[in-house]
Amino acid sequence: MLKYSIGFTIVELLIVIAIIGILSVIAIPSYKHYTTRARFTEVMLAAAPYKTAVALGLQEGLSKTDLNISENGIPKAPSASKNLASLKVKEGVITATASKLAGGYTYILTPDENGSIWSVSGTCLDAGLCRK
Repeated sequence: MLKYSIGFTIVELLIVIAIIGILSVIAIPSYKHYTTRARFTEVMLAAAPYKTAVALGLQEGLSKTDLNISENGIPKAPSASKNLASLKVKEGVITATASKLAGGYTYILTPDENGSIWSVSGTCLDAGLCRK
């Protein structure tokens, strides 16, 4: 009589578990960085209207010292959100800080004298979440 076996052997199951373990070790850190980058995008997008307002103020002839939050056409500070902790504009320099959930990184935009060229700095550069 021939005996047919139905199912998997223990060796086959161990190989599948090992493959799943290797893939999860690679995938989980990548997924975490991807979600942090996606959350930090909200912080950069929140700074965009302030960047426009500061550039417009500089092109209209205002000095950097006149460009502060809630003054001379610069909007009021946005309320904190799930990903944005705070956003400040002081003397034309925009500083956006991410919430703890988004990594707590900072995104700093500094304009040139006429607001056409912006330099990016902050802790987001070292984390690879923003670029110059």
